[in-house]
Amino acid sequence: MYDMKNLSRIPHLEVNASEGMDAFWKFDRAALEDGAVSALTKQLAAVAVALTTQCPYCIELHGKAARDAGATDAQLAEIALVAAAIRAGGAVTHATHLFPKTEG
Repeated sequence: MYDMKNLSRIPHLEVNASEGMDAFWKFDRAALEDGAVSALTKQLAAVAVALTTQCPYCIELHGKAARDAGATDAQLAEIALVAAAIRAGGAVTHATHLFPKTEG
């Protein structure tokens, strides 16, 4: 299913759902631009989310955007470990639902 060439089909969405796509692109640009949080930090966060959701498109696009914003290999490696820790932490904390409730 994953092929970066599929992104060339986005115009089908823009033609058939123009208002929604216009709103999406405006929101996407605003969410990722410099603000109280730098554009680099936002792209690193986007990489972490992309790794956690395992979206290959987002991993590639935000990985490149992070590099373009100045991310180093060390920063990308550390953010990948943050994503892994959060994903693993979710499994650990949700594992508590496997055990009977006890008093005390």
